[in-house]
Parts: sequence; structure tokens; C-alpha cells
Amino acid sequence: MHSLRVGEETGYHQGHNDVSRARRARMAWPALLVALLLFGCTLGPDFVKPKTAVSPNWLDADDPHVNTGPAQYRDWWKAFNDPVLDRLIDRAYRDNLSLRIAGVRVLEARAQLGIAVGRLYPQVQQASGSLQDNRLSERYPLGALLESPAVPATLSSSLFSYWQDQIGLNASWEIDFWGKFRRSIESADAGLAATVADYDSALVSLTADVTNSYILIRTLEKRLGIARQNVETQEEALKVAEKRLQHGTASRLDLEQAKTVLDDTSASIPVLETQLRQAKNGLNILLGLPSGDLAEALKGSSGIPVPPPEIVVGIPSDLLRRRPDVRSAEYQAAAQSAQIGVAKADLYPAFSLTGMFGFLSTDVDSFKLGDMFAWKSRTYEAGPSVQWNIFNYGRITNNVRVQDARFEELAIAYQNTVLKAYQEVEDALVAFLKAQKRAEFLAGSTAAAESAFDLVMQQYREGLKDFTAVLIAEQALLNEQDNLAVTLGNLSSDLVAVYRGLGGGWEIREGKELVPPEVKEEMAKRTDWGGLLAPESYKSAGEHKSQVRLPDW
Repeated sequence: MHSLRVGEETGYHQGHNDVSRARRARMAWPALLVALLLFGCTLGPDFVKPKTAVSPNWLDADDPHVNTGPAQYRDWWKAFNDPVLDRLIDRAYRDNLSLRIAGVRVLEARAQLGIAVGRLYPQVQQASGSLQDNRLSERYPLGALLESPAVPATLSSSLFSYWQDQIGLNASWEIDFWGKFRRSIESADAGLAATVADYDSALVSLTADVTNSYILIRTLEKRLGIARQNVETQEEALKVAEKRLQHGTASRLDLEQAKTVLDDTSASIPVLETQLRQAKNGLNILLGLPSGDLAEALKGSSGIPVPPPEIVVGIPSDLLRRRPDVRSAEYQAAAQSAQIGVAKADLYPAFSLTGMFGFLSTDVDSFKLGDMFAWKSRTYEAGPSVQWNIFNYGRITNNVRVQDARFEELAIAYQNTVLKAYQEVEDALVAFLKAQKRAEFLAGSTAAAESAFDLVMQQYREGLKDFTAVLIAEQALLNEQDNLAVTLGNLSSDLVAVYRGLGGGWEIREGKELVPPEVKEEMAKRTDWGGLLAPESYKSAGEHKSQVRLPDW
């Protein structure tokens, strides 16, 4: 009796201890989760903007035509005071297809950020169910045991062939102990900001390209007008040569020279007409239109747009805030910097919580498939797990090195982008200032060539000069007039290059949608975009993570 009593008491305490251990294990999971969340860290470097050399002032800051005061470049093209140009840029902003592509890429980056945010929460959340007909081989390792006399024949038969149904929920959550998922969000956030900057950069290029195309069209029209006017003048000279030949006061050589210069000038007209047609075709593309007549779009002002004599350029350090390509290079480097932390996290163990709850039943022996939802048919498993890639043969370490090298490449690329930005402004600024002086000289030489031609032509009519002098004067006049027209066009284009270099023009999208409503409507018909297609407002400048106001995820 005594031994029996001891045995019963021992069994009781053994069961009680098992229950206590199970309870302590259940209570340990929340404690483990809290510890992982509280004592986690974020691996990898925090992004710091690469240092760049900033010039204190422009090389031509002392030029009387350069103003280094504060300036706004939102609609810099209005400096030309040309309403036709204003309409063209407004239309290009609305309908240019390349700009629309850049806008859709912003939506793509928003969705990518949503994916990164989703990884911060339980990564696996699945509902599953199945109904299976199972047949085991009679040569199954346990087949002999199932066919033993100790196992009823009906049970043995049902164990070899049976149906099974189950339904359940599965979840797995890798805790972001090392900051891998937070770094991924940081990277995607910077990537989103970079796509917005790329959109702005595309808008800067678009406004500059439309303006340059318009200037080219007006310049070619001016050159065509000059060529046709000279053809008329040279036709008059040919008539004079013919009359003098008839009266015996000129030689046949005069007539042939007059025809030569006339045909040569006439031959330049088809070339200019071809260039004009091609320039208009290019403008059509920028406006999102097929090749066609632009007469209505170009209706209004005529002549080469005249730039203002003075240009406001601000100070060089403004480029780091204003130029979208500089911002994009910075955000790309920031995105890659976060990837170093993502790669480093793979060097350490990954802590996860997994769980499964469901119901399972079979038709083996007295069981029924319909009993699946009975409480005794429940099945579950839950608990923490750890995974550590310890035998990776240096692959993870080398991946960290790869990510670090890529970051260094982008950091250097950012510095190079800044240097090129300064160069572009300096090149365009000196070109604009020197073109102003060249235009002044050519205006004087053109006026002198016109006077010289009128004088020589009068003297030829009076027989005081031979046609060689007329020929020289005609060619000089045409060259001077054409050079002046080309220089005036270049002068305006150089001003465009200055504003492009300064990064002006993208501000016109502030407070507006980056994707036109009709495009969003088509996308919404195909896919549920949730709140991502809702109108968004964007800040003009700011630090990383404050550049874009993100929608609710």
C-alpha cells in the first residue's frame, strides 16, 4: 500500500510538473517577443550626404548682364514674353508621353514601398484546405505490422486506403531584430523619392526641349525668309545683268555669275525646308501628337524669341536644392546605403514566430470526414524558431561587400553629378554672354553689308562696277544675315541651357497630380490601386523621408 501510495503521488506530481512546464513555455513566448522587439538593433550605416565641393560664386558673376540675386525659375520661359511658347509648354506638360511614363513610375515606386512595409508584419498568413484520397503501398515499411493478426482486418484495410480532409490557418512572422525590414523600407522610401526627382528632371528637360524646338523653328523660318528675300534680290540683279548684256555694257560672264549665285541661294531653301519640317515633327512628339501641321499651334507671335539682356542665376549652392537630377542621385545613394544593412542582417540569426491552427479528419475505422469541425479534430502548433546561415562559405559577407561597393559607386556618382551640374551652368552662362557680344557685332556687320550691297548695286547699274563686286556683296549680305539669324537663335538657346542647368521648370507640377486622370482611370479599370491613385501633393524640397507625403498603406 505504501509503495502504491508513493507511486500515485509520484505520478500526480509528474503530471503537475508537465502542466507547469507547458504553462511556463506558453508564458515565455510573449516575453521572448517583447525582448526581441525591445532589444533589437538596426544594422548598417545611416546615410550621410556625400561631401561635395561647392563654388562660392559663378565665374562670370562680375559681368553686368549676370544677377546673382535670388530668383524663381518656376516658369522661366516667360522671360521670352512669347504667348505661343507659353501655350506649347502648357500643352506638352499635359500630353507628353515620356512625362507620363515618369509619372507612372512614381506609382510603381509607391507600390514597391507598400511591399517593403508589408514585410515588417507577419510575412506568411495563409488559409489552406484540402480533400485527399490516399492509398498506401502494401510494401510500405509498416505494412507488415498493419497486416499482423493483432490489427483488425477492417482497420488494416482502412489504414491502407483512406480519405482525409483538413482546413487551417498558417502564420509566420520573422521578427525584425536586426532592422533588415526597416532598412528595406528606408531603401524603398528613398527609391520613391528618387522617382519623384526623376519625374522633375524629365519635366526640366521637357520644358527646355520644347523651348529649344520652338526657337529652332522660328530660327529656320527666319533663315528661310532671308534666303527667299535674297533670291528675290538676286533675281533683280540677274535682270539687270541681262539688260546690260543686251545693251552691250556687260559681258556674258556677268550673266553666268548672276545665275550661279541665284541658283546657289535657291538650293539652300530645300535644305532649310527639310530642317523646318523635321523640327516641327520633333515638336509634335514633345506635344504628344503625331506628325502633322502645327500652323494652329504656332499661330500668333513670329520671329526668334528675344531673351532678356540680364539673367538672374542665384548662387551655385542653390543647385544642390533645385536640380532634380542632383536630388535623384542623392536618393539613389541613400537607397543603396540601406541595402548594406539588409545584407548585414543575413550574417545573424533570424528569429521567427510560427503558428498553425486547423481541423483534420479521416474516414479511418470509425472516424468520419464530417467530424472535421469537431473540437477533438483540432490540430495546432506554435512557437518560436531560429535560423542561422552559418555555413555560407563567405557568400553573405561578399554580398555585404557588393552592396557597400555599389553604395560607394553611387556616392561618387552623386559627387560627379554635382560637378557636371556646375559645369553645365558655367558652360551655358559663358555661351550666353559671348553670344550677346557676337550678336552685337553681327548686327553691325549685317547693317554694313546691306549698305554695301545697295551701293555696289547702284554702281553696277551705272556701269561703275563689274558684276564681281555685286557677286561679292550678295554673298556677304546673305552670309551676314544668315549668321545673325543663327546667332540670335543660339543666343536664345544658350539662355535655355542656363535655365536647364539651373534646374528650373519642374515647379509647375507642385500641387498637381503626376499622372493624368485619364491614365489613372484606365489603370483603375484593370487593377485595384486602392488609395494610391488618389491625388497627392508633393513638397518642392526637403530631406529624405519628408520629400513625399505618402498615402495610407
